[in-house]
Amino acid sequence: MNNNFVAPRFFAQAIPPYTEGMRIGLLGGSFNPPHQAHRAISQFALKRLQLDRVWWLVTPGNPLKENGNLHELGARMQAARDVANDSRIEVSCLESVIRTRYTIDTINTLRRRLSGLRFVWIMGADNLAQFHRWQHWRRIADQVPMAVIDRPPQSFRALASPAAQALARYRLPETKAALLADQPAPAWVFLTGLKLNLSSTGLRNPDGSWKGTK
Repeated sequence: MNNNFVAPRFFAQAIPPYTEGMRIGLLGGSFNPPHQAHRAISQFALKRLQLDRVWWLVTPGNPLKENGNLHELGARMQAARDVANDSRIEVSCLESVIRTRYTIDTINTLRRRLSGLRFVWIMGADNLAQFHRWQHWRRIADQVPMAVIDRPPQSFRALASPAAQALARYRLPETKAALLADQPAPAWVFLTGLKLNLSSTGLRNPDGSWKGTK
């Protein structure tokens, strides 16, 4: 479905509250399940990047992952709200509403319809390591500044990845992280210092159920 055909009222319902000029971090993922690392990454980014909000974009499914054990979107949304527990972190089902499968389409839609906001794409170092596999990854980098959160032991693999090497000249020093949201893309920063290494994969049982739940 072409994003242009999404009724404005449905788009508006999927967008968290905002005011013009806000600096918004975007953290996309399946959140299957959401966990404290998602929250820690978001709070770390809020502080280091001087953001006003972080929006969790709960995806209907990841094109690069097996989605057979993916929990229902509503369950993941509610679990994400429970884990976030921070007024600065908002949970959105935008990608389900605009029917996008790829990050580039989501970013294009947000930039077109919310041009008064300053967006930063947030990802973990594990995602930078495979960023070159994302659909139109170079266009993503051209559209929005990116913040990569170090997730040891992924550091070396991430910084040696094809995407990191291709974008090396656009990397800002970590000391200028607070300026990232105001930079024209391409621009990115690699943030170190967060010592929390959880993953959704590690919190799922073999049958796809979430550990700690029935």
